[in-house]
Amino acid sequence: MPARNDPQVYARRLRAVLISSIPVLEARGIVIVLMAGMVGVIAGVLVTGMSALVQGMHYLLFDVQPGGRLSAMFSLADPVQAMFPAIGGLLLGLSVIWLRKRKFRTPVDPIEANALYGGRMSLTDTFIIVAQTMISSGFGASVGLEAGYTQVGSGIASRLARAFRLRRNDVRILVGCGAAGAISAAFDAPLTGAFYGFELVIGIYSVANVAPVMAAAIAASLTAEVFGGVPFPLELSGLPTLTASEYVPFLLLGLLGGAASIAIMHLVSIVEGLFVRLSIDASVRPFIGGILVGLLGLVTPQVLSSGHGALHREFAMNYALPVVASVFVMKLAASAISLGSGFRGGLFFASLFLGALLGKVFAGVMALTAPSAGIDPAVAAVVGMTSLAVGVVGGPLTMTFLALESTRDLTLTGVVLAASIMSAILVRETFGYSFSTWRFHLRGETIRSAHDVGWMRSLTVGSMMRKDVRTIPASITLAEFRKEIPLGSGQRVIAVEQADQYVGMLLVPELHSDLSDGATPVSALAQFKDAVLVPSMNVQTAAETFQRTGAEELAVVEDFDERIVLGLLTESHLMRRYAEELDKARRDLSGEG
Repeated sequence: MPARNDPQVYARRLRAVLISSIPVLEARGIVIVLMAGMVGVIAGVLVTGMSALVQGMHYLLFDVQPGGRLSAMFSLADPVQAMFPAIGGLLLGLSVIWLRKRKFRTPVDPIEANALYGGRMSLTDTFIIVAQTMISSGFGASVGLEAGYTQVGSGIASRLARAFRLRRNDVRILVGCGAAGAISAAFDAPLTGAFYGFELVIGIYSVANVAPVMAAAIAASLTAEVFGGVPFPLELSGLPTLTASEYVPFLLLGLLGGAASIAIMHLVSIVEGLFVRLSIDASVRPFIGGILVGLLGLVTPQVLSSGHGALHREFAMNYALPVVASVFVMKLAASAISLGSGFRGGLFFASLFLGALLGKVFAGVMALTAPSAGIDPAVAAVVGMTSLAVGVVGGPLTMTFLALESTRDLTLTGVVLAASIMSAILVRETFGYSFSTWRFHLRGETIRSAHDVGWMRSLTVGSMMRKDVRTIPASITLAEFRKEIPLGSGQRVIAVEQADQYVGMLLVPELHSDLSDGATPVSALAQFKDAVLVPSMNVQTAAETFQRTGAEELAVVEDFDERIVLGLLTESHLMRRYAEELDKARRDLSGEG
């Protein structure tokens, strides 16, 4: 019997009170909205606290004054400060050794949790990622805090949802609310946060999701303002009015941003692969990466940390084309080295900064080659910022709203959205991944978005197969088969050797109509000898096997080596079960039932 002061007991009682007060809604509707608002408040507090702690680390380590930014410095106050990224890498390496000894698995992030586990996230994973992200950014590695922000917001939301024992889709929605609140608080941009939740974490925009996600985003933004969160405005003035005919160069910039994002993702993988080929242990890689990033920081601190200050400097000042291009190359190298060597963080803000630099380079080149085009550098910077970030992060509407809420300029919305869509199409058609899903791909996962495919993995061959299958020795003759299995007694029989080892599938009508000699062993007439299923296969893999072999039914064996027959699965039954589960998942997403 649980103790009276058990938190789970209180959670169950509170849930019962809430649900009984509005029995028709059954933990949906206003209850989900209220919980989403609570998640937003928590996310706002935690994001503000994490940001303040990292700023405090920058003050202690790099002498960054209150209100200043590390990447906005023109130079390091002391060359010794270039050692701090390496020290941070050393601390991360020690954490890798500690986690390895305790056999911790790879932490699950919000996208993976919603795609595979119905929104279930571990608070242990959450705190590990948060701590490692703060160490990475706090010691100057070229990574952003957004991965830590969304992890803590979603992790807390997942734990809260599971404490109230909400159903699978409600948990997924609250996880998206946590991520939406985190991004909203980080940028003081509720619409950006909301569409981050829709496009990247929940995986779908629906009317049923609008109220909770917006409640979380607005609550997080207001909470961050109350607790002194720093907003993210880009002060732009005197921007030209753009007509549709002037969109063409910016559409080209959108394509360039998409291509650059693909190159960046590949570069991170190349750096990571280089460390592997050099047989450098994972606990040592961050230290080596920190040394390289520190050397780049000696050239310009703009490459350090996430790049908030550097981005604002880029919009406030007009640097020469060679300077902008060189900063782009160094920031790209610093980010790839940081992530490839094992620093924890993401490319969210780095992609914004790199995109702004790419836009400035594009404007500079156009001014030299086609001055009549009249490309405004500030507009090009905003378009480049969003189009490159769309390719890396995903979510064209997310980045369009970020541009709108950060610049407060509606005139940019059309061209930014158009360029973002061009970038998204290019990346989707030629590459197919964002940075997060690309990392999953490198780990062997097949996740391309946050759409819930976890139910598909739980729908296995073992759960769908028939066990009452008829077998017959493969050594008997055709005449003996016809005598033992008369026409009309069944459609198929499985031929086996000793100990029920699979030989092939025997189709009863075909064997009765076969003109072979009656002394022919049935093993010679068996079909699909090399095509079998195993119980652990999911519905997608099984369907691909049916399509590849052209079979209507396949035997299920214990494993591919021994091939002991366990049952039978027909393609029609598999597709019917798949359609039923898909229909149920769609009803959950639309808020029905």
